[in-house]
Amino acid sequence: MIDRKSICLSLAVLSWVGLVLGQETNTSSYAPVVQPEAFAASMSRLIAEKSTVMQRQLDLLQTRYDLRDDAAPGVTMSRGKPIQQGIRVRLTPGTSWESLASMTPEEIRDGNLFPEGFLPLPHPNQAEGGMVFPHFEIEEIKRQEARDLTRYDLDLDLPDQFLPEFPPAIFLTTRPDLGDVSRGKLVTGDNFFEMFDGILNPKQIEGLRLLVTPFPQQQFNDTTDRRSERPSRGVSCFDCHANGHTNGATHLSGDTRPQDHRHRIDTPSLRGLYVQRLFGSQRALKSVEDFTEFEQRGAYFDGDPVLATQKGVNILEHGSQVQFMAEFEELLDFPPAPKLDIYGKLDPLKATASELRGQNIFFGKGQCIVCHEPPYYTDNSTHNLQAERFFKAKMVNGLMADADGPIKTFPLRGIKDSPPYLHDGRLLTLEDTVEYFNLILGTKLSAGEKSDVVAFLRVL
Repeated sequence: MIDRKSICLSLAVLSWVGLVLGQETNTSSYAPVVQPEAFAASMSRLIAEKSTVMQRQLDLLQTRYDLRDDAAPGVTMSRGKPIQQGIRVRLTPGTSWESLASMTPEEIRDGNLFPEGFLPLPHPNQAEGGMVFPHFEIEEIKRQEARDLTRYDLDLDLPDQFLPEFPPAIFLTTRPDLGDVSRGKLVTGDNFFEMFDGILNPKQIEGLRLLVTPFPQQQFNDTTDRRSERPSRGVSCFDCHANGHTNGATHLSGDTRPQDHRHRIDTPSLRGLYVQRLFGSQRALKSVEDFTEFEQRGAYFDGDPVLATQKGVNILEHGSQVQFMAEFEELLDFPPAPKLDIYGKLDPLKATASELRGQNIFFGKGQCIVCHEPPYYTDNSTHNLQAERFFKAKMVNGLMADADGPIKTFPLRGIKDSPPYLHDGRLLTLEDTVEYFNLILGTKLSAGEKSDVVAFLRVL
């Protein structure tokens, strides 16, 4: 006779296998708590599968994009990293950007002509999900803290040239006279005090200490349900939001089920949080304090409080921890934009003719101003672009590519420092981004007008 415990374990095994294979055998919102496979066996199996998984994702990227390293001459991020130029999304054979712009959404959808690079981008392994860090972050954290953010089963998929510079600059609203206070260093638990003592007040220093302190997370923890070879102290907020900005680390949204409907998340910058009123690409949390607390209690564990309890959830005290962390986060400023006036518009005496034309298109024909209002180029709202009008839902490397729903309007100030673009990083360059919105919004910009808009975006 099979007892209740055996039945439950069998169901857990089946649901876990379904998650691994990317199949919807598990219709529950809950992941199994008891792991049906020993850690050594799981690690050995996933290591053996890694090359196949990563090659499948690389094949997808190469099919969608032109991945060559082609930097824009004379245009760099705040600390000097070159910016990639040109449209990298590949067109469907037999089409052109002009022909697509002349078609209706229905014609594009029915003809399967929507560029693959405009579809939602899956996680490097959608069935597994979880935090994946760029190699330069992993190497620097190892060097400074002897803490390893390597996943034995996955690597980040996007090439370095399409990621933000590392380490990023840090600008503070309270000390604009100091310029970039990073001194070219990645801020960690090893150096935060020496770097900021005398610049921040004691509350802010304590908030920063918590932001660089690692805490348990779904893939990095002390249990056998982890994706690091050795038990891990966890991850810190600034492991993804390097220097209060972003390093291009990726994850899956914890808000949606089942697994194949969860959206990839490109780590957003924390710069300019002081002007923002919604937090999370779709969660619409109403304060950075709410966001900070939610991340620790739930998002670190794929939005599953049951798993969080098992792995060691970090319950922050609101008055002396959450508030202090938020106070530091709200000091992080956008990079200087010397061509903008106090209203966030171009100074005609400093801007080029192309940049001025781009500004006029941005505020006029391009309709960008509808969502991205100066001086910070956000409306603190969410919008549904309804891009699904242009394509038929389909499975892509384990992701059901369909409607995105309403997405937060992120600020465009300092946008050149924050590739790749859109909430899931599907757009590799600003040119890709302008082309995407030209099609989705039906603005029918000419090639010259698109180039001018890119020139404007680069100086924001």
